[in-house]
Formats: sequence, structure tokens, C-alpha cells
Amino acid sequence: MDFSTLQKNLEALGYEVHAFEDSRQANAHLAEELKGKTVGIGGSTTAAQMGLYDALSKESKVVTHSVPQEGKTADELKAEAAQAEVYISSVNGIAETGEIINIDHSGNRVASTIYGHKKVILLVGENKVALDYEAAYHRARNIAGPKNAQRLGRKTPCAIKADKCYDCKSPERICRAVSVFLTKPASCAYEIVLIHEDLGY
Repeated sequence: MDFSTLQKNLEALGYEVHAFEDSRQANAHLAEELKGKTVGIGGSTTAAQMGLYDALSKESKVVTHSVPQEGKTADELKAEAAQAEVYISSVNGIAETGEIINIDHSGNRVASTIYGHKKVILLVGENKVALDYEAAYHRARNIAGPKNAQRLGRKTPCAIKADKCYDCKSPERICRAVSVFLTKPASCAYEIVLIHEDLGY
């Protein structure tokens, strides 16, 4: 995939953008940039597939509820991640025109990508890119959501085939909060990391 149009549009919206050929290059860049900082990572299959926690933990304090810590609950780790200098999340859909969509269950991830940090870094595998806002939103609802529900073993209609969102009323529904960035939020610095790999859902 050619990231040039996406990168140009994101930069025009105020984002700092870096593109990498693979996860190894992206990890090296982030490890150098975040050396000595406190870093929170939201629940992210992309970050897990990249091995990002291990890459950053060598020289930074990294907190994520995806990596259990003895004596701390998942909610405590989410709260600690929300206090970090830098917060890292993947995205569920991104339009070539620059809109960014994320869907969340408890809201910790979308909240932390909007406010509360000195910098937010968003990870984007090339499979997350869609042509426009409508396609990116559709992707987040009908591809990312069902696949994540299936991965988590949820008893929801979408998890049976992971084929589409059924807008269900299940108590195990994971798609409960949606954030849409029309342009860069004014709360802090934002960096978009584009990676020429299929990563996450």
C-alpha cells in the first residue's frame, strides 16, 4: 500500500506522521523516542503483534492492562496507564482523507486518546486504511468489532461468524463507545505511526 496520500492528509490536519516498512523499524523508532518516559498502552492487538511492550520496557516505564502485574487489577493498570506521559493505541479504522475511528468497551482507550497526556501515538497497520470516512467507520463497526469480540470469546451475534455488527443488546457487547477524530485534537501532541504490515483487526 502507498501511504503517501494518507500521510499528506494527516500532516495537513496537524499530525506528526512517520511511515515504516515493518514493526521492527517502528519499534526501534518508538523505543528511541520514548526512552526514559512513562508510557501507557491501551488494549491493542497491533501493539501485541509488534512486541511493542517488550521493545519499550527496556528503557521506559510501560503500563498496560494487557500485560498482568502481580498485585494489580486490570482496572488499576488502566488507571495507571491513563496517567502516563505518553499514551499509545492502535486504531480500528482510518480514512485516507484523515478521519480516525476507534471503538471501545469500557472507554479507557478512547478517553486516553483524546485527553490527559503530553503525547498520543496511534499505530496504523495498512489493513486499517479505508478510502473515506464512511468506509473507515464501516470497517471499525463491521470488521474490527466482530473480530475482537470473537478473539475475546464474547457471546455476541457478531462473534459467531465475525462477519458484521448486529447492533445487539447483549450484555457482552464490546462496541459501546466510538471516537471520531475529524482533525487533530487540540489537547496535546499527536503522532501517527504507519506500518507496511497487516496488524491487528
